[in-house]
Amino acid sequence: MKRALLLTIVLAACASGPPAPAALDTKNESCAWCRMAISEARFAGQIVAPSEEAQFFDDIGCLAHFVAGLKTRTPGAVAYVADHRTRTWVRAGAAVYTEVTSLSTPMGSHLIAHADAASRDADPDAKGGRPRTAAEVFGPGGPPGDGQ
Repeated sequence: MKRALLLTIVLAACASGPPAPAALDTKNESCAWCRMAISEARFAGQIVAPSEEAQFFDDIGCLAHFVAGLKTRTPGAVAYVADHRTRTWVRAGAAVYTEVTSLSTPMGSHLIAHADAASRDADPDAKGGRPRTAAEVFGPGGPPGDGQ
């Protein structure tokens, strides 16, 4: 009996993993950095942490400014960005970033993200853009959850 309880606890702990991205409601969410309404999911980002409400951002630049201003990071927090083409959530540390000056983003960062190079290459908005690394976007510490 004790072994079964211990096994259940261990399996539950292993299965939990990092927090999943939260659903974005573009009709009701506002940016945690600039407080603007989030109307375009393809430019959005978020930080999720265990036992906390998700913090949403309307522009990758807002997410980057927010991260740069953190004095401490919440243990277990993970940042996600939307794949500009598919609008699916991607861990911010694994995303492929492009600076596209010909594209207007909500707060003018001109940054878009993709799950991988194939998604970027299939996105006409990314054509002619300048590749950026997560370290260039978020600084040397990277986004929350990077490396997990």
